[in-house]
Amino acid sequence: MTVNTPNRDDSEIRKFEALAARWWDPNSEFRPLHEINPLRMGFINRKVNVAGKRCIDIGCGGGILSEALARQGASVTAIDLAEASLAVARLHQLESGLDDIRYENISAEEMAEQEAGQYDVVTCLEMLEHVPDPEAVVAACARLAKPGGHLFFSTINRNPKSWLFAIVGAEYVLNLLPRGTHDYAKFIKPSELANWCRHQDLEQGELTGMTYNPLTRQYKLAPDVSVNYLVHYQKP
Repeated sequence: MTVNTPNRDDSEIRKFEALAARWWDPNSEFRPLHEINPLRMGFINRKVNVAGKRCIDIGCGGGILSEALARQGASVTAIDLAEASLAVARLHQLESGLDDIRYENISAEEMAEQEAGQYDVVTCLEMLEHVPDPEAVVAACARLAKPGGHLFFSTINRNPKSWLFAIVGAEYVLNLLPRGTHDYAKFIKPSELANWCRHQDLEQGELTGMTYNPLTRQYKLAPDVSVNYLVHYQKP
């Protein structure tokens, strides 16, 4: 199903569709996602046992996080607006033998209209900085969560250091990401995300940073949230 929604950036969608065939190559442009995924799952696991839970992965791309959730026993709905990425995700799902993932080409806002209050866990990781109206996505995530449900967001802070590290360093010096992957103007301060979540009556839990050491080429969770950060919320 092709979705018409104002909260989409067709240039962003085309960018990821052009790379779609390489989603599952751990040495491709998506190598950083493969390397941080165990950190993301470790953070999620500390907050909630996803086994037997209904999870929705917003902006799932090729399904890296979606498959990790399913492998731990979650029933996963995974949504994205890039059909080419979803095609890769569905193909890899067949290869992985993971039956309990449902991939949908639909926006978070439309899914919230259809399935409000149906999910124990809502993940929206590395996605908010790629849409015109991230606050609307946060609101949709809040609607999708059940009372008591857990929500996880990750994105990039907006400050001179994040411009230097996430754009200049990652895209031009270290070549961790293709040039043009990120737009500094779309980066989101933790205070801005917290304000949007407060408007949805979400309760903030742990906030942590995700840092990269170019010498060891390793990522880790750390207190420094000046560049990439990951945060847990819960719906009362």
